[in-house]
Amino acid sequence: MDNISNGLGFGTSASDPKAAVMNQVRQEAAMTNARQLIEKVNEHCFEKCVPKPGSSLSSGETTCFTQCMEKYMAAWNTVSRQYINRIQQEQGRSSGGGGIF
Repeated sequence: MDNISNGLGFGTSASDPKAAVMNQVRQEAAMTNARQLIEKVNEHCFEKCVPKPGSSLSSGETTCFTQCMEKYMAAWNTVSRQYINRIQQEQGRSSGGGGIF
C-alpha cells in the first residue's frame, strides 16, 4: 500500500496548502475506492459462494468466499497499480512541454 500511497502523492508536505488539499482529495478518493472494493467483493463473492444464505456459513462457503475475496483483491491491486503507472506516464508526457495545449 505504501507504493500506491506514494504514487498518489500521499507523502507530500502539509506546509503547502494546495498540496494539503490535493492530498486530502486523494485520500478521500482512496477511501471511496476502498468502499467500492468492499461492496463489489461482498456482492460478487457472496452471490457466487453462498447460494442459500442461512444463519452461518458452512466451511465450504467460508473457503470459497475467502479464495474469491483474495483473487478479487489481487486483481483490483493489479489494475490499481497499472492505472497509477498510466497516470504517472501521462503526467510525465504533459509536463514535458510536448502537449497539444
